[in-house]
Amino acid sequence: EVQLVESGGGLVQSGGSLRLSCTTSGYTYDSFCMAWFRQAPEKEREGVAVIGSYGRTNYADSVKGRFTISRDNGKNTLYLEMNGLKPEDTAMYYCATKRVAAWFAPHCSTRLDYDYWGQGTQVTVSS
Repeated sequence: EVQLVESGGGLVQSGGSLRLSCTTSGYTYDSFCMAWFRQAPEKEREGVAVIGSYGRTNYADSVKGRFTISRDNGKNTLYLEMNGLKPEDTAMYYCATKRVAAWFAPHCSTRLDYDYWGQGTQVTVSS
């Protein structure tokens, strides 16, 4: 059974930092895309950052320069380092994974239809 479990969310003041983790189990993909999404109340889900199996990353304009996505393959864990947090970053954050062909891995995007999702971790940024 494929499982993705997020952790690391919480309440932080504006300008603060958090590191989210997403521990994965139940699968081994040679080539993949993994991403972080977020959804605030009454707003559509937004792709935040993505990383492919070769390490190429991409970010939403709203978080560029503040957030960093990374992956520790040995620990089967995806991370999202969030610095300079703003109240508008408040949302439920989800990780997701998708198996892809090796040739596609450099082209990962949050616009793909991801196969598996975690349950989410809440991030709240106070002003």
